Amino acid sequence: MSRNTRPQGPFTFSGTDKVRACVITSLLISCSLILVLAFSRTVGIIATQLFYIPVLYAVYYYPKRGILIAGVCGIIYEIIGYFFYYPNPDALIATVGQAILFIVVAAIIAQLIEQVRRGTSRYQRLFENSRYGMICFHRHDLVICQCNTMFATLLHYPAEELTTMTILDILSETTEKERFSEQLTTSNTFDNFATSFITKNGKPCQVAISGSPLDDRSICCTIMYRDADTLSDPSVQETILKYRQLTDHSPTGILIVRQGIIQYANPAFSQFSGYLSEDITGKEITLFIEPEDREMFTTFAKRWEEPGARPDQIVCRCRSRLGEKKPCTLHTATVVHANNPATLINIIDLSEKQQLEERIQQENDRRRGIIMTVAHELRTPLQPILGYLNLLVLDSESYGLTEDTKNILERCLTSVERERQIINRMLDLSVLESGKLQLSYSIFSLAALMRSVIDVSGYAAKDDIIKDIPEDLTISADMDRLFIVLEALLSNAITYSKSPRTIRIRYYSSEKDPLHHLSVQDNGIGIPKNAITSIFEPFQLADAAKLSRKYNRIGLSLSITKKIMELHGGDITVESWEREGSTFTIHLPKAKPQAP
Repeated sequence: MSRNTRPQGPFTFSGTDKVRACVITSLLISCSLILVLAFSRTVGIIATQLFYIPVLYAVYYYPKRGILIAGVCGIIYEIIGYFFYYPNPDALIATVGQAILFIVVAAIIAQLIEQVRRGTSRYQRLFENSRYGMICFHRHDLVICQCNTMFATLLHYPAEELTTMTILDILSETTEKERFSEQLTTSNTFDNFATSFITKNGKPCQVAISGSPLDDRSICCTIMYRDADTLSDPSVQETILKYRQLTDHSPTGILIVRQGIIQYANPAFSQFSGYLSEDITGKEITLFIEPEDREMFTTFAKRWEEPGARPDQIVCRCRSRLGEKKPCTLHTATVVHANNPATLINIIDLSEKQQLEERIQQENDRRRGIIMTVAHELRTPLQPILGYLNLLVLDSESYGLTEDTKNILERCLTSVERERQIINRMLDLSVLESGKLQLSYSIFSLAALMRSVIDVSGYAAKDDIIKDIPEDLTISADMDRLFIVLEALLSNAITYSKSPRTIRIRYYSSEKDPLHHLSVQDNGIGIPKNAITSIFEPFQLADAAKLSRKYNRIGLSLSITKKIMELHGGDITVESWEREGSTFTIHLPKAKPQAP
């Protein structure tokens, strides 16, 4: 939430907008050129998906105008498609369908983004206009990422200065910092946590902190000032009154419950459930819980009455007035309502999130299906091509081929073989991502498997490979899949190493260690620090523009390797230094993971 928002109007065009327009234009030109190249070589499916990059980029920043960009992409795609496919009616219909799909996907995403932004805008206004102190800080380093004007004013700090500090910096004493850190370690929530802040002029300020996690990375808190002098200030009393009205304007549903009976429901909950506040007050809360979830909810509710109950949460389904089953997260905290202890429940609607996840899953399944279908269709004609090329190369004299012709055919054979490997890897990755692959466990010698990888691939003749694997070591895993992992790591190490190449393979573990560890170290070109996190993504290389041409790579082997290790319940990590080399380490559980 930023306080600096530029005016929105039909004719405003800032410097940032100009940069984004240049990016969108560059993406459109690049995608068009790639599509022309792909269609000319009859492999247009991957290039077609690239057009979603400018579409999604434009829709994210400009939802309505992004639909126009999608229309432009559709027109470009149709023009190029008509140029290459005319007069093939099936291909032309498919081209029109894909162009329409650009616009449909853009419209759906634009609608979702608009809904999210409306909710965010409402929350931002509530945060900024509140005259009660409110802050958000990061969990990992406690840096204040946001604060409202009231909080900054009462501490006499500029808001910009506060957002460069940690919350520990504004606590008055070392003991208070230790108490706060201990509370944060024990629980990520605060319920009237009494402490002392220090203002910029050095005066202590007694406060009470209440808050809970906003998401996985940050915590949002309200600050109640308890200074006697401050509370006597009429402006602060007015602030407290405004804070009491906060629940009425909260974008999330709020209930206050005592002994299972609803004492209060805010308008947001009425909108969520379809019930008016007066229809809900005085009723048992279990009446609004889906019957199948009531037993779980009752067990959850019993924890509210325990002495010293801490804030808690649960995911369940509420039943609306129209009978809809609405998934939601319930966050609870102990409060005082009408001078009596009660439980405050925040209800966060998960239905939109669930629908979005379902749409994303459907789109992923559709994309995987397209990739698998195309890969199968591409692989089928490659088989006879490989057979004929091998026949001509192996028996060139019988067919009267010259040496130059034979060399040309050998280069063709190499290219076709590479295409076959790419298609096979695409199929392997699609199967792994679908989660339908079943591992076949067996017990075997790791040293013998490594020798097999080296011998089959012919790596021993190319490089100096130093192995440090106990000969008597046996492991339990899917041997065929682990062969693929080891072959991929060795292939990468040898491909990217500098001459004279030295590859070191080392196994290590201990009796108490639940994992096997096997590292493959090379003396190659290394990986830039900013690229390490992305090399396990499909089609990602540390420097794709150079490596794909120089080393003939497309960036699938490490993605497949990581998926296989995750299926085993393990992982793969990498340490790398540019121009010095890289060390990839696989971590394999010694025991077969239990089926979920």
